[in-house]
Amino acid sequence: MEEYHKIPIDKLKGFVSDCFVKLNVAREDADIIADVLVAADRRGIHSHGVARLRRYVKGIKDGIMIPDARMEILKETPVSITVDGQGGLGQPVSYRTMEKVIEKALENYIAFGVVRNSNHYGIAGYYAMMALKHDGLIGISITNSAPLVVPTNGRDAIYGTNPIAFAIPCKEEKAFVLDMATSTVPRGKLEVYNRHGKPIPEVWATDETGKPTTDPSVVLKNLLERRGGGLLPLGGAEEETGGHKGYGLGVIVDIFSGVLSNGAFGLDVYGKKGEPPNVCHFFGAMRVDAFTDVNIFKENMDKYMRMLKNSNKAEGKERIYVAGEKEWEQEERFSREVEIYYKVVEDMREIGSEVGVTPPF
Repeated sequence: MEEYHKIPIDKLKGFVSDCFVKLNVAREDADIIADVLVAADRRGIHSHGVARLRRYVKGIKDGIMIPDARMEILKETPVSITVDGQGGLGQPVSYRTMEKVIEKALENYIAFGVVRNSNHYGIAGYYAMMALKHDGLIGISITNSAPLVVPTNGRDAIYGTNPIAFAIPCKEEKAFVLDMATSTVPRGKLEVYNRHGKPIPEVWATDETGKPTTDPSVVLKNLLERRGGGLLPLGGAEEETGGHKGYGLGVIVDIFSGVLSNGAFGLDVYGKKGEPPNVCHFFGAMRVDAFTDVNIFKENMDKYMRMLKNSNKAEGKERIYVAGEKEWEQEERFSREVEIYYKVVEDMREIGSEVGVTPPF
C-alpha cells in the first residue's frame, strides 16, 4: 500500500464541502471550510488539513459545533468589529470577520476585529494571507484554543497552543508569512506522530507528573481527560531556554482573543463538556502607506529577505529559510493535486460512508 495518495485539489475540496453540506452546513460556508483545510495540506501543514475533518464531523454530531449558526455583530466602529460566532464553525465566521477587517483597513488605513463563541478555525495563516490579495496590506491572525500547554514551572495544561500569524508583502520575493504556535508544537503535530507510530522529542511535552515523555499517545490521552501534563511553551520547560517567553506569548494571545472579546480564555475554553467551546480569535489589517511608500517598503522587504537567506550558512547547512518560504514551495508543488496520508484517506472514506457522500478518489 502506498503511504500517500495523490488527490486532485478540486475533487478533494468538493468531497469535503459535500460532507459538510450533508451535515446541514450551508454550501457557501462548506466551501470556505474546505478551502481552509485543503490550503493547509497544500502548504504542507498536514496537522491542520483534511485530517481534521473527523474532528469537525464529530463536533457537529456532538452538538458543540452548530452547523447553521449565523454570526452576530455586537459592536462596530470604523476601525474595529466585535463578533459573536454563535457556537458555529470557526472558518466561516473567521473568513467573514477578516473580510470586514480588510474592508475597514482599506478605507481607514488600519482595523482590528475580535470573535468570541467560535470553534477551531484551521491554520491561522490563512486569514492573515487574505490581506495579501490587496496591494500593500499586512494581515494578522491569532486565536486561543483548548487548554493544552503547561505554564512555566507548572504541571497542568492551563492555556492553548495559541498560534500567531503575520502576512507581509514583498515585491519580487514571496510574502513573509509567519504562522506558528506559541507552544513547542501544536497538538496536531502530536496527532501526526501518533498516527505514524513515531516517538516525539523529549522537549515537546510532559506526562501527568510533569516529566518529559516521548509517547504522543500518553500526552493526547492525558489532555483529553485533563489528567495533567501537556505541551510545553515555545522555548521548553525552563527559563534558561526561554520557556517563559513562549509562555508569555501564549498568554498575550489569550488576552487579545478571549479577554478582549469578552469570551473564554484559559481553562474556560472547552470548559464545559457537551457545550460549544467558545474559542476566540483576533484579526488585524493595516495599510503600509499609512506609514511609508508601498513600493519602497516592498523593495526593502526584498532586501531584508535576501539579506537573511544569503547570509553565511552554519557548517553542514545548505540553506537559510525565511518564514513561509517552505510553505510557498509546497503550495507550488501541489498546485493541482495534494498528497494525503493513507490513514487519512481511509478515515475520509469512512466519513463519506457515514454522511452519504461517495469519495471521488
